[in-house]
Amino acid sequence: MTNFAKKKLLEICCFSLKSCKNAEKGGADRIELCGGLLEGGTTPSVGLLKSVVDEISIPAYVMIRPRGGDFLYHNYELQEMITDIKILKEYKPAGFVIGTLAPNGDIDLATNARLLEAIGDFPVTFHRAFDMCKNPHLAIEQLISLGIENILTSGQHQTAIEGVANLKEYKGIASNRINIMAGSGVKPTNILEIATADLDAFHFSAKKSFSSKMTFRNPNINMGDKDADEYLNYEADLELIKQAKAVIETLYTA
Repeated sequence: MTNFAKKKLLEICCFSLKSCKNAEKGGADRIELCGGLLEGGTTPSVGLLKSVVDEISIPAYVMIRPRGGDFLYHNYELQEMITDIKILKEYKPAGFVIGTLAPNGDIDLATNARLLEAIGDFPVTFHRAFDMCKNPHLAIEQLISLGIENILTSGQHQTAIEGVANLKEYKGIASNRINIMAGSGVKPTNILEIATADLDAFHFSAKKSFSSKMTFRNPNINMGDKDADEYLNYEADLELIKQAKAVIETLYTA
């Protein structure tokens, strides 16, 4: 049975082992482990998950998402996700992160149920596919019925700070039957304002860019998107994580 914590949790979205180590050092309560930073988070590699499980003590929920873009998946993509789940389960992550939608914008109950069947007893977060659904009030009830533990949402706005009114509404509808976690644009300077919605958790990447150490750079070729700077690397910043944790601690120690 899900234990809905009164303590306000800090979850860091991480794309590397180094970022996970910074999350742990900074006092984060949980990690969302992803690949594909530029796609907004996709399924990470087996190697990354194994390294995190072996070296990090805080819980890591692993993203299951085969690609960027929308959350409507073909049957072969669904099978890919199920196969990924079965493989990644062997490395004992703390939980999983999923989310699929039907063409009309509803929660796709059938495909999410198939993913949950593959996941088994691991706790699950429904990611920001929720913010792209047509009827968030109905979706909350449906996700509760599926046994989902957490909903990650920006209140169906671009950022959580813009969606505070909706987040408060969702928290009321959830009525402690499912955790509502704010994500998108969360940072130490706005956590207190977002917290007026009485949320259960805060999710952010604490992302900071670092210049590549490559000294030779061929200016004539792009390996990916022509607008992307391929000589910038990103990690979760230790100081930002510490600052966010300190702010959140004031919410349940006062």
